[in-house]
Amino acid sequence: MALPTLRIIGFILGIFLITLAVSMIIPMLTLLAYERTDDLQAFIWGSLITFSCGFALVAPGRPANTNLRPRDMYFLTTISWVVVCCFAALPLMLIQHISYSDAFFETMSGITTTGATVLSGLDSASPGLLIWRSLLHWLGGIGFIGMAIAILPLLRVGGMRLFQTESSDWSEKVMPRSHVAGQYLLVIYLTFTVAAFVAFLLTGMSMFDAINHAMSTVATGGFSTSDASMGKFGPSAHWVAIFFMLLGSLPFTLYVMTLRGHRTALLRDQQVRGFVVMLAITSLLFSGWYWLNNDIPALDALRIVTFSVVSVVTTTGFAVDDYTQWGGFAVMAFFYLTFVGGCSGSTSGGLKMFRFQVAYSLLRANFKQLIHPRAVIRQQYNGHNLDEEIVRSILTFSFFITMTIGVLALCLALLGLDPITALTGAATAVCNVGPGLGEIIGPAGNFSTLPDTAKWLLSIGMLLGRLEIITVLVLLTPAFWRH
Repeated sequence: MALPTLRIIGFILGIFLITLAVSMIIPMLTLLAYERTDDLQAFIWGSLITFSCGFALVAPGRPANTNLRPRDMYFLTTISWVVVCCFAALPLMLIQHISYSDAFFETMSGITTTGATVLSGLDSASPGLLIWRSLLHWLGGIGFIGMAIAILPLLRVGGMRLFQTESSDWSEKVMPRSHVAGQYLLVIYLTFTVAAFVAFLLTGMSMFDAINHAMSTVATGGFSTSDASMGKFGPSAHWVAIFFMLLGSLPFTLYVMTLRGHRTALLRDQQVRGFVVMLAITSLLFSGWYWLNNDIPALDALRIVTFSVVSVVTTTGFAVDDYTQWGGFAVMAFFYLTFVGGCSGSTSGGLKMFRFQVAYSLLRANFKQLIHPRAVIRQQYNGHNLDEEIVRSILTFSFFITMTIGVLALCLALLGLDPITALTGAATAVCNVGPGLGEIIGPAGNFSTLPDTAKWLLSIGMLLGRLEIITVLVLLTPAFWRH
């Protein structure tokens, strides 16, 4: 890469690091409020180190007349997430006195809104530590929304150009220019967070628990303030979490369009309709099965199952019950649900609903072609034509995410992990869900007992999944680095 390009990338990284350093003031203030000054030094040092490195990158100034090409943006997108995680891990390591491997794993899980954790004893943990984990979720969630809307469609990753095409058709009366749209997105994100905070307060949560779970829920992250996760709280808190997990997993561009006067944007979107219908049908059928097989009131069965289904599908990872104890059918069902994910342009991970819908559209078109070989069948999704490039991009993404999970699971098995832990650990990392299946990393466990090598591999898997695989893998090709 040319020197001016490296300078602008360094300048942007510096801004990210300064933002991260300033964000550490929030856990500092929290510690002061709770009079836990013994942990304050960890955030002071973490903030000073992060700010100093960020300032060193920003100090030379922004190079003039330098534009980032798509290949530069691939590099910037990946390196920024890695660098932020490296520095955000510092307070965790200093407070918990854990290894850097554990701190980096926890931070990557937070920034990518995965929710897998190596920490236990959360009920008595430092309030600064807990608020920092939730804040990492919150920052990662808004960061991914921006990336999914502004960068991934431009880089034509995984069929995301569908939404670039869609956005180019919006008139400015409906969708404003990018910098104004960014302001709208931030306002909406903040509004959802405040609304979730207030709603959790009304369910009886403490102010501290409410703000932590509000940030985790809207970001579809899954970090909690208790080892029991959401199981510590009452049924009303579960329904609030279901509602805001769902809001966080819908396309934020459609919220902007709604605010700009396009009132039916959410209702008319094919992806949103399909996603909501899928969740409703799955939850109702699964609840009926659970109710018939357990001595439990129907409403409780509906709440527990709906919460678990929404938590897994939206890749949040909260838990109210250990669904791995529900029997083999439930274990397999939740394993399949791990891959679904939310909608594009949301805080959710996974394959995303639109890819399943496009795959179904292609399958239906192929059946029609078999029946009517000479027919010219027009393939569309959400009112837009599915050209060869979009189809190829979706197929490539689907292949690579399957291969990534398979290779990662094999590597974990080589480290001595049992097949269920290895396979579901790989799947939950790449799909950014959080808990896996089995006694070790299931909803009732955590990732602390895994070897450090496994934690680094899973951290890579979380990064790959969050950045839609191709964005990272392209950096490993020799052609990318050729002049």
